[in-house]
Amino acid sequence: MIVVDTSVWIDYFRQQKLVAQESIEIALKEGRVYVPPIVVAELLSSTMRSVQRNELELFLRELAWCECDITHWIRVGALRASLAMNGYSVSTPDAHIAQCAIDLNAILYSKDAIFRKISARAGFVMG
Repeated sequence: MIVVDTSVWIDYFRQQKLVAQESIEIALKEGRVYVPPIVVAELLSSTMRSVQRNELELFLRELAWCECDITHWIRVGALRASLAMNGYSVSTPDAHIAQCAIDLNAILYSKDAIFRKISARAGFVMG
């Protein structure tokens, strides 16, 4: 399973060549791509024509969702606190994305440097 962050989806939709392009394409075909709800909100926050928005919504609806019940959010808070105690300041959205990867034992694909910094300490693998 893989979790794909907003930064990678943006390049993917712009059809920019990604290092992980082949891995993402294979995972999409196999139904192994999970999307954190915050990533959906971030992607749909950009300005786009209604046709593009509809296409994006359809695409996102086909992906598996990261489950986010109250225990997930408790773990997000605990992760942020643990990282803060070790000198890492992580936003709630980024902690949520990281926690989704942890919960699913998935590989996280992101271009954001914070994830590389915290991956070993937080317990997830970067792709």
